[in-house]
Amino acid sequence: EYDGDRNAEGERHGFGKARLPNGDTYEGEYEHGLRSGRGTYRFKGGALYTGSYLQNRKHGKGIFFYPDGSKYAGDWVNDQRQGHGEYTYANGDTYTGEWFNHMRHGQGTYIYKDTGSKYVGRWVNGIQEGPAELIHLNHRFKGRFFNGKPLGRGKYVFDFGCEQHGEYIQLEQEKEEEEEEEGEEVSLPVEPKWKASEITTLTPWTPEDEKPPSP
Repeated sequence: EYDGDRNAEGERHGFGKARLPNGDTYEGEYEHGLRSGRGTYRFKGGALYTGSYLQNRKHGKGIFFYPDGSKYAGDWVNDQRQGHGEYTYANGDTYTGEWFNHMRHGQGTYIYKDTGSKYVGRWVNGIQEGPAELIHLNHRFKGRFFNGKPLGRGKYVFDFGCEQHGEYIQLEQEKEEEEEEEGEEVSLPVEPKWKASEITTLTPWTPEDEKPPSP
């Protein structure tokens, strides 16, 4: 069903309200039969989008409220979260920063609601990767991340005025002596281990910045 403006060709054009066959509704601007301009789209399942459209796709600035209580406010390109935006997750965590192709990609800040800790740094395809700082209540870690884990040289900076330098080392998977019943090796991911080298007063060292790989 459609109630609204039409152009000389009879196309939906201008402002209108529509109910789609699947039960979704749209109220907003149209151009030549397509959702274009500002509008609000309500999904039958409870989600809601309000913002800019271009030829039936979310494009420009907009806010999406998801059924689980999370929401995204920011830039959209061709129906994807892309550009700069803030996502508030159902558990209260937030991410503010760059997006590409619907994923966290580029520079961004993720705040963990439960602990108050925050990750400030690079992301690649939704994963923490590159130079970053992990900030806790009374200390912080500065270094590089790879595949969501710290790896390589870095330092812990303590608020009471000293630093512990060192590096995160990826240990080899230790082979189990006993054979598995199935006869297959079960390899569990090994967490990188912190190896401290020295304690110093505060120094201005920061990890070298590198451009994230192009998407």
